[in-house]
Amino acid sequence: MALTVALLMGFGLPAQDPAPTTTGTVQGEKVDLTTKNPDPVLNTAMTDRASWDRAEKATRVAVNSVVFRSSGQNLTTPGTYIEMASRLFEPTLLALGILAIRGRIKR
Repeated sequence: MALTVALLMGFGLPAQDPAPTTTGTVQGEKVDLTTKNPDPVLNTAMTDRASWDRAEKATRVAVNSVVFRSSGQNLTTPGTYIEMASRLFEPTLLALGILAIRGRIKR
Protein backbone atom coordinates (compact mmCIF):
# COMPACT_ATOMS: atom_id res chain seq x y z
CA MET A 1 0.00 0.00 0.00
CA ALA A 2 2.94 2.31 0.68
CA LEU A 3 4.18 1.71 -2.87
CA THR A 4 0.73 2.56 -4.22
CA VAL A 5 0.67 5.81 -2.24
CA ALA A 6 4.14 6.74 -3.51
CA LEU A 7 3.20 6.01 -7.13
CA LEU A 8 -0.05 7.95 -6.86
CA MET A 9 1.81 10.94 -5.38
CA GLY A 10 4.35 10.86 -8.18
CA PHE A 11 2.25 10.04 -11.20
CA GLY A 12 -1.43 9.47 -10.40
CA LEU A 13 -2.87 12.60 -8.86
CA PRO A 14 -3.47 15.63 -11.06
CA ALA A 15 -1.90 18.98 -10.17
CA GLN A 16 -5.35 20.44 -9.47
CA ASP A 17 -8.80 18.94 -9.46
CA PRO A 18 -10.36 19.60 -12.87
CA ALA A 19 -13.38 21.88 -12.64
CA PRO A 20 -16.28 21.02 -14.93
CA THR A 21 -17.68 23.89 -16.97
CA THR A 22 -21.23 24.25 -18.18
CA THR A 23 -22.15 26.37 -21.16
CA GLY A 24 -25.52 26.79 -22.76
CA THR A 25 -27.87 28.73 -24.96
CA VAL A 26 -31.42 29.87 -24.45
CA GLN A 27 -33.81 29.87 -27.40
CA GLY A 28 -37.37 30.80 -26.45
CA GLU A 29 -38.38 28.29 -23.80
CA LYS A 30 -35.71 25.73 -24.67
CA VAL A 31 -32.39 25.61 -22.81
CA ASP A 32 -29.45 23.62 -24.17
CA LEU A 33 -26.65 22.97 -21.67
CA THR A 34 -23.35 21.22 -22.26
CA THR A 35 -21.04 20.23 -19.40
CA LYS A 36 -17.41 19.52 -20.20
CA ASN A 37 -15.20 17.77 -17.67
CA PRO A 38 -11.56 18.34 -18.63
CA ASP A 39 -9.04 15.51 -18.38
CA PRO A 40 -6.88 15.54 -15.22
CA VAL A 41 -3.40 16.84 -16.00
CA LEU A 42 -0.18 16.49 -14.00
CA ASN A 43 2.07 19.38 -14.96
CA THR A 44 4.04 20.10 -11.78
CA ALA A 45 7.73 19.52 -11.20
CA MET A 46 8.78 16.27 -9.54
CA THR A 47 9.97 18.14 -6.44
CA ASP A 48 6.55 19.78 -5.97
CA ARG A 49 4.76 16.44 -6.04
CA ALA A 50 6.07 15.40 -2.60
CA SER A 51 3.83 17.30 -0.19
CA TRP A 52 1.72 16.35 2.81
CA ASP A 53 -1.49 17.33 1.00
CA ARG A 54 -0.73 15.03 -1.92
CA ALA A 55 0.34 12.25 0.48
CA GLU A 56 -2.94 12.53 2.37
CA LYS A 57 -4.98 12.50 -0.84
CA ALA A 58 -3.00 9.56 -2.24
CA THR A 59 -3.54 7.63 1.00
CA ARG A 60 -7.28 8.24 0.84
CA VAL A 61 -7.40 7.09 -2.79
CA ALA A 62 -5.37 3.94 -2.05
CA VAL A 63 -7.45 2.94 0.97
CA ASN A 64 -10.74 3.67 -0.78
CA SER A 65 -9.74 1.71 -3.87
CA VAL A 66 -8.88 -1.40 -1.84
CA VAL A 67 -11.52 -1.30 0.90
CA PHE A 68 -14.50 0.32 -0.78
CA ARG A 69 -13.62 -0.39 -4.45
CA SER A 70 -14.26 3.18 -5.58
CA SER A 71 -12.08 6.18 -4.89
CA GLY A 72 -14.25 8.68 -6.75
CA GLN A 73 -11.13 10.74 -7.42
CA ASN A 74 -10.17 12.14 -10.80
CA LEU A 75 -6.86 10.50 -11.63
CA THR A 76 -4.45 10.83 -14.51
CA THR A 77 -4.17 7.91 -16.94
CA PRO A 78 -1.21 6.36 -15.08
CA GLY A 79 -3.09 6.91 -11.83
CA THR A 80 -6.05 4.94 -13.14
CA TYR A 81 -3.80 2.01 -13.99
CA ILE A 82 -2.05 2.23 -10.60
CA GLU A 83 -5.44 2.12 -8.88
CA MET A 84 -6.54 -0.90 -10.95
CA ALA A 85 -3.32 -2.75 -10.11
CA SER A 86 -3.74 -1.99 -6.41
CA ARG A 87 -7.30 -3.32 -6.51
CA LEU A 88 -5.94 -6.58 -7.87
CA PHE A 89 -2.72 -7.08 -5.90
CA GLU A 90 -3.29 -5.56 -2.46
CA PRO A 91 -6.16 -7.87 -1.39
CA THR A 92 -4.15 -10.81 -2.72
CA LEU A 93 -1.10 -9.80 -0.68
CA LEU A 94 -3.28 -9.26 2.39
CA ALA A 95 -4.74 -12.77 2.03
CA LEU A 96 -1.27 -14.28 1.64
CA GLY A 97 -0.11 -12.41 4.74
CA ILE A 98 -3.03 -13.76 6.74
CA LEU A 99 -2.25 -17.30 5.56
CA ALA A 100 1.39 -16.85 6.57
CA ILE A 101 0.41 -15.67 10.04
CA ARG A 102 -2.03 -18.58 10.33
CA GLY A 103 0.74 -21.01 9.39
CA ARG A 104 3.04 -19.57 12.03
CA ILE A 105 0.39 -19.80 14.73
CA LYS A 106 -0.49 -23.42 13.89
CA ARG A 107 3.11 -24.59 14.38
